[in-house]
Amino acid sequence: MNPVLVLALNPSIDAEWRVADVLWEEKNNVLSENRWAGGKGINVARWLNHLGSKAKLILPLGGLTGKELAGYLRAEKLPAQIIPLRQPTRVNVIVTTKRGRQMRFNPLGPILSAMEWWKIFKRVGADVKRADLLILSGSLPRGLADNTYTVLITLARRFGVRTLLDCDGAPFVAAIKARPFLVKPNEHELAQWFGKPLRTEKEILHAARKLSETTQGWVLVSRGGKRSWLVNVKEKVELHATPPRVQPRNTVGAGDALLAAVANQI
Repeated sequence: MNPVLVLALNPSIDAEWRVADVLWEEKNNVLSENRWAGGKGINVARWLNHLGSKAKLILPLGGLTGKELAGYLRAEKLPAQIIPLRQPTRVNVIVTTKRGRQMRFNPLGPILSAMEWWKIFKRVGADVKRADLLILSGSLPRGLADNTYTVLITLARRFGVRTLLDCDGAPFVAAIKARPFLVKPNEHELAQWFGKPLRTEKEILHAARKLSETTQGWVLVSRGGKRSWLVNVKEKVELHATPPRVQPRNTVGAGDALLAAVANQI
C-alpha cells in the first residue's frame, strides 16, 4: 500500500490554556497548559494513522519550537520528512473556559525563503510519485504565492495522483482552478468563497453545488456537530451525515478528522 502524502506548509504547536473565564482588561489566570503538535495537516495525518492508513508528513520546521514539535511527532510515531527553516515555527494559543467556550489566536508563522520553498517542492515531487493521495491542508506561510497549492495540484496530476484540498481565502480561490479531486471547506469557508452568508441548509447545499461545478469534483462541507454534506454535481451525488451527539472537550481538528475519514475510504 502506498502512503497518503500530507503536506503541512504552516504547522504549529497548539498550546491550550485552561481558564475559569475570560475577563476583559483584567488578569486571567491560566489554570493549566497543554502543548502538542498541531495544524491542519498534522491533525489529518494523526487521524489517518489512527484509522489504519499509511500517512507520511512533509513539513517545514524551524527554531526551538520546530525542534519541540518534531519531538511530539516522534513521540506519536508520526512519520515525517522535515525541511529545516531559518525562522521559528509558530505557536497557536487556544483559550478554553470551564464552560467549554474557546478563543483561538494563530500567529502568521515564519516567512519562507525561495530556497526553502524549492526544497519543499523537490521533496513533494520525489514522494508524490509513490503516493496514493496528496492532501494539501492548512494556510500558506508568508513568502509563498497564492497559487502555491495550484502548482502542487498540477504536479500531482502529472503522476496520476488525486489531491484533497483544505484551505481558505485567496489560496483556495486560486487552487480550485486546478480542479482538485476533493475540497473540504467548512461552513464559514464555503460562505467566504460564495461571497455571501449562508443562513439555511438549502443555501449551504446550493453553494456546495456551485463549488462542485467549478472544480468538477467532490465537495465535502464540514459543519461541526451539524449535518455535513458530500456533493458531486458531475456524478449527481448528494450525501449527508449527522455526527452523534457528544460533549466536546476540544473542537480543534474536528474538520481534519472528517477529512481523514473520507481520505481513508478513497
